[in-house]
Amino acid sequence: MDFIFVEGLQLQAWVGIYPREQAAPQSVEINLTFGVPDAAAEHDDIADTIDYDKVVCRIRELLAEQHFNLLETLGEFLIGIMFEEFGAPWVRLSIAKLGVLRGVHRVGVYIERGRDGVSVPPRV
Repeated sequence: MDFIFVEGLQLQAWVGIYPREQAAPQSVEINLTFGVPDAAAEHDDIADTIDYDKVVCRIRELLAEQHFNLLETLGEFLIGIMFEEFGAPWVRLSIAKLGVLRGVHRVGVYIERGRDGVSVPPRV
């Protein structure tokens, strides 16, 4: 199975439960890997795969508009977008808040999901 990865996507997002986190967006970093049809390599046609530029633009658009209390909820939301809007068979992602705690570089979550019983392949 083929996959696409997007690493180090940094943007501002409204996420958190504490008053300081709800007063302003925070810097987050998203790493995303998702399955794509093998046909993309066979036909050399963007129509046979998932356009990572469209994925990144959609994530930026959505995170500018919505607030999430938990990173876990944000992660599940993004996986839902990948399944419903982009047709990914599986998704692996990490989301980290950057510099949210003194002396801690990143705090985040890892989530892996397969759609309709599809297994997420082992990490390479």
